[in-house]
Amino acid sequence: MTNNDTETAGSSRVSGGGSGSASTSSASKVEITEKVRVLCLHGYRQDADSFKNKLGSFRKFAGKYADFVFISAPHVAAPLEPNAEPVEQQRSWWANKDDGTFKGTNKGGPAYGFQDSLHAVEEAWKTQGPFQGLLGFSQGACFVGLICGLAKKKLTSIRPEFAVLSSGFISGSLVHMSAYEERITIPTLHVYGLSDEIIPKDMSESLAALFKNVEVIEHNGGHYFPATAQQKQAYINFFQDRLQEFLEHLELQQSSNASFIDSAEEDDGGVTDANDAEVAAVTAAAGSGMDDSD
Repeated sequence: MTNNDTETAGSSRVSGGGSGSASTSSASKVEITEKVRVLCLHGYRQDADSFKNKLGSFRKFAGKYADFVFISAPHVAAPLEPNAEPVEQQRSWWANKDDGTFKGTNKGGPAYGFQDSLHAVEEAWKTQGPFQGLLGFSQGACFVGLICGLAKKKLTSIRPEFAVLSSGFISGSLVHMSAYEERITIPTLHVYGLSDEIIPKDMSESLAALFKNVEVIEHNGGHYFPATAQQKQAYINFFQDRLQEFLEHLELQQSSNASFIDSAEEDDGGVTDANDAEVAAVTAAAGSGMDDSD
């Protein structure tokens, strides 16, 4: 990224959005015939449709390089008021308070419904894929971080190759602590607001510190997924890099498959030649025998 301050090896930061990654010169030369596919996880009290609508500008920025698929959490969030009816469109990935609600800053609580949500995402990853990446906002970003940790330990069938985490944080639920035991090496983009009062920036920074290959976009706003001209190039460059890696992987895979086929054909040819020689020898012997009998 330009205008970035190097923090650690493999990390870069863009304040106010910046202009993105510097490692895209080769990607810009690629003819776009494929896109990476990204599974998107909404925040608490959102659903797939509302999250998709909120990311309209972002999807326009990155849509040349990526397709985004949105799914809803399996649980309806507890109502805001004690005697109110639950709202179907307000979904939750899990609850971390005994009253069945969720708060990102809560520590030491449960994770009611988490396994159901993990199974739902695993099913979407399997049936709606293939996918290469994950994207999440707020509780969804916390979930993405957990999935990346579980994938590192091979405790989920999901295998993300990169992730975008906006307003993310480390889960305070006790059952989730083991997911953060190993640093994660896949490329990640972390986005957070300097004025976020729901998930303060130090919580998002703590999550980013669990990853090795990190890019950061800071914005001056609060708790939302920014998609202004300031962030546009950073988003484009991140997804250009991911697409370039994906295309290189495909090319390598195709080359490997072609080599395997060529090798198999050579082996088959060798077997055929040997069989032909054996048949010829047997035929000659049989012919010789018939001449003698006459």
